[in-house]
Amino acid sequence: MQALLHVLEQTQVIVAVVGLILLLLFEHAHPFFDFFRDSKKSRWIHFLRNASLGLVNAAVTSVLFVGIWLWVSNWANTNNFGILNWLQLSYWPHLVGAVLLMDTWTYFWHVINHKIPFFWRFHRVHHSDPNMDVTTANRFHTGEIIFSSMLRTIVILFIGLQIWELLVYEILLVIVVQFHHANIGLPEKVDKLLRTVIVTPAMHKVHHSRVQSETDSNYSSLFSFWDRICKTFNLNDDPHSIRLGLDDFDSEEDQNVKGLFRMPFKSPEEK
Repeated sequence: MQALLHVLEQTQVIVAVVGLILLLLFEHAHPFFDFFRDSKKSRWIHFLRNASLGLVNAAVTSVLFVGIWLWVSNWANTNNFGILNWLQLSYWPHLVGAVLLMDTWTYFWHVINHKIPFFWRFHRVHHSDPNMDVTTANRFHTGEIIFSSMLRTIVILFIGLQIWELLVYEILLVIVVQFHHANIGLPEKVDKLLRTVIVTPAMHKVHHSRVQSETDSNYSSLFSFWDRICKTFNLNDDPHSIRLGLDDFDSEEDQNVKGLFRMPFKSPEEK
């Protein structure tokens, strides 16, 4: 088991880094929105700001929560606790069930972040990026990561998740999340085919719109069918017309690293 965990942990890092590099190159060659046409420096500043949040969050998660998740997972499976253990599923059904249940939770946690004002204060750091690209996949406030990680501990327990299954889910999630945040466009037929199963760039651009009716849609993170099941699926016929970001947080003061960390504690009218 330790060997498997080691391989999956390495795979997760490799997938994240390789995906980031490939999508950055794709964005540079064929950007959907030409955010950084006039300034390469702006692109690097944007990259470093979002990467800074990602690195802080990775460190916090590793130090505070990974050990707890491992302990809770071991306890649940040793004591035959949790939905998947109560169902007495064999290897592959257990894995498929784990991925589906984790993604169900991720969908509803995303909805919670939009519907409850306290959590939205933290989640708006992610939505405030007016230049959404692959690096936006790392742009989350540390407060949101802490709340998410605390609740995930309970979810792991009640699902009866094995820790290696969590790593498999995280690997799949990072691939798709980087992909659908990327500043790229796919041919409509390709995007349509892919979004029958996973979230695509055309779907997620709508979610990052400044129009609230669009922002409050397309909550899925990995599998796209949750939005169809819950009737929150939405598309924009002219995705180039979408304006990304949040109206109240466009200033340089809000967009620098200090401003991003302060954003949850700042009212929109504060200038």
